[in-house]
Amino acid sequence: MKNKILLCIADGVGDRPCEVLGWKTPLQYANTPHLDQLAKDGQSGIMDLYQAGTPVGTDLGHMCLFGYDLKDYPGRGPIEAFGESVELLTGDVAFRSNFGTVDEEIKVIDRRAGRIREGTKELAAALSGMQIEDVTILFKEATEHRAVLVLRGPGLSDAITDTDPKIEKVAVKQPEAKDGSEAAKKTARILLEFQKRSHEILSNHPVNKKRVEAGLFPANYILTRGAGSMPDIKKITQQLKFKACCVAEESTVLGVARLAGFSTMTDPSFTGNIDTNIDKKAELAVEALKENDFVALHFKAPDLMGHDNKPKGKVEAIEKFDELLGNVMNRLKNADSGNVIIALAADHSTPCERREHSGDPVPILISGKNIRKDHVEKYDEVSSAAGAICRIRGKDLFYTLLDYLEVTKKEGN
Repeated sequence: MKNKILLCIADGVGDRPCEVLGWKTPLQYANTPHLDQLAKDGQSGIMDLYQAGTPVGTDLGHMCLFGYDLKDYPGRGPIEAFGESVELLTGDVAFRSNFGTVDEEIKVIDRRAGRIREGTKELAAALSGMQIEDVTILFKEATEHRAVLVLRGPGLSDAITDTDPKIEKVAVKQPEAKDGSEAAKKTARILLEFQKRSHEILSNHPVNKKRVEAGLFPANYILTRGAGSMPDIKKITQQLKFKACCVAEESTVLGVARLAGFSTMTDPSFTGNIDTNIDKKAELAVEALKENDFVALHFKAPDLMGHDNKPKGKVEAIEKFDELLGNVMNRLKNADSGNVIIALAADHSTPCERREHSGDPVPILISGKNIRKDHVEKYDEVSSAAGAICRIRGKDLFYTLLDYLEVTKKEGN
């Protein structure tokens, strides 16, 4: 029977011993019968996403999980663009953007335009398609005040400073070239002209006039950061000829998946926190396995609890992840999805004591009827380290899983 892969990603699940948990990690402390059963039915190990001791962001962490290297990383702007279904071309320069509010002196009153939620689609449409010199502007609204700006044209560079000052009551920063190249100078010039034109358009837009009348902050300026130039990245699904899907809620994760050639599934009930709809996530993941060779299922909550230094909250999040896996496993018993191999991983560690990503390796496992079994019986940072997979990188895990699909290239004769 043909193998299929379900890669379940618990965002930021790796941690360090916490005093409030009796010097156990949240994974060691949590009650995880389904994760532990998967460990008993397979082989375990630990993984450095990029390299030992090097923290990675959610974006790069997922790129590694989907088979890419640091040299392939295009920057956060392009990934955010893919997250909003903006398909980039090689050479495009993309920026993370905010709708902000500025005064007559172009000082920032509110970086998020009062956390605007309505009317952003109309505002974005008024800017997208603008032509400046030989460059076309693509602009797409995202969640609330967020948006994506793309410059498309010849001779552009991502060596551009941020214009978002990241604080209020100061002037917007002018875009500047980070190097002396003509491409960077041109890009800075184009971006500055876009901001001037867009400020005029937004200030006179009916959406903003109504906001002012209602006593709300107008979304009258575009603040940019995180410039990235789209390299010549091949979609890994096309390279190796397999079909893949990602079930997630976070635009960054969805963006990396689309960049890699995955189709995506999401739902308004996916919150990214403990209250996310795990029943719907399990349903979509099992449904996706019917039509795909490889499915990635993402769960965000452990990372949030690590950033907030809430060890007991992280335990709760991990137990919710375990419940999600139990739901998936029960559904698979009655599904016609082939022989599904389940893998567990994370995109990085987020220790509660640190409140930020760390370079600690994350626990991994590969479980299934046809998987070699080791002696590990629990899924956590220490138990997994004794497993047969030993210590590998994110890209290595991805290609190990693809070998079970029999799509990786044979080397030699």
